Amino acid sequence: MPEVPPRPAAARAFGRLPLLLPGMLALLAGVLSGLARLAWPVPDIAAAQAAMHAALMVGAFFGTVISLERAVALGRRWAYLAPAAAGLAGIGLLAGAPLALVQAGLLLASLLLLAASLLVLRRLRVNFTVVLALAAGCWLVGNLAWMAGASVLPALPWWLAFLSLTIAAERLELTRLLRTPPLAKQVFLLPVALILAAAVLSLWLPQAGWRGFALGLLLLACWLMGFDIARRNIRQRGLTRFIAVALLGGYVWLALAGLLGLAGGFEPGHAWRDAALHAIGLGFVFSMVFGHAPIIFPAVARVKIPWHPVLYVPLLALHISLLCRVAGGLWGDFTVRRAAGLLNALVLLGFILVLLARIWRGKHPRKEAGHGSSQ
Repeated sequence: MPEVPPRPAAARAFGRLPLLLPGMLALLAGVLSGLARLAWPVPDIAAAQAAMHAALMVGAFFGTVISLERAVALGRRWAYLAPAAAGLAGIGLLAGAPLALVQAGLLLASLLLLAASLLVLRRLRVNFTVVLALAAGCWLVGNLAWMAGASVLPALPWWLAFLSLTIAAERLELTRLLRTPPLAKQVFLLPVALILAAAVLSLWLPQAGWRGFALGLLLLACWLMGFDIARRNIRQRGLTRFIAVALLGGYVWLALAGLLGLAGGFEPGHAWRDAALHAIGLGFVFSMVFGHAPIIFPAVARVKIPWHPVLYVPLLALHISLLCRVAGGLWGDFTVRRAAGLLNALVLLGFILVLLARIWRGKHPRKEAGHGSSQ
């Protein structure tokens, strides 16, 4: 038989889009369910999932996106089963499937992501691949904790560790471009170990576990602000500078989340819980999404996103709206927090619209004086 030629890159990218779409649907449902928690009127299908806000955002959305990114990097077909399972779990949750079936889908996705991460670790055994594998393991343990309990509360430290350590590992990888002191690379493992130990402790002593987790986040933020390449890239221009601004802003939010957590903000029932959780979930994680989307999305979907300063608009709006939300939470003003939550949702929608507009511009290029890409 004649050898089958490899599919072109564009065809492979087109085949990935069906895997990404359920994740985007989960993002929409997660945002709407979050608005329902703030007493905003939303469609019934989203309001019914108000208690599943974290599962939709972490498992169904970020689980899909991170697994898809890892599968693209690994280049193994079986690895694409992870984003498929996470996406289907999100659809199942919205469709009213039995919760056990949804949990099983996320468990399968996390197992496959861990397997893919261990294969990467086998190929290259360095600190950042170790932390990537540990992060995938956190998602797996968090899913098991959810299956074993009556709510998502025991899973939250593990899910947040999954997101935080995945981001931190990817940033650690880029420190190879700098003359980072060897001791600093080893010190990086201290907050990682503390976050993992605190997540374990939270299963038996939630209050102590959350405080230790917060300390780990604070130390991680300090390390990233001190050694990340973003410190140097902030002096560059164009997209490179935009990414650096997004990252450094995210590290400030991560530090604030750690400080609020040390004051008890992560603990269920605490008046600052909304502020602490969204400082890390929106301020840190989505700052990373805004910063990395112009380079990650083209790599996954094979589309061009030309650089333009308009990308700063949703980034700035994210920080301003979140600052209002956190302030409302710290002051105990639900009206301010509620209004800011709606602004958060509109900012995420605005960012997606800006990206779509830039993708359209990439397909229909024209001269944009003074806004050329500078990487």
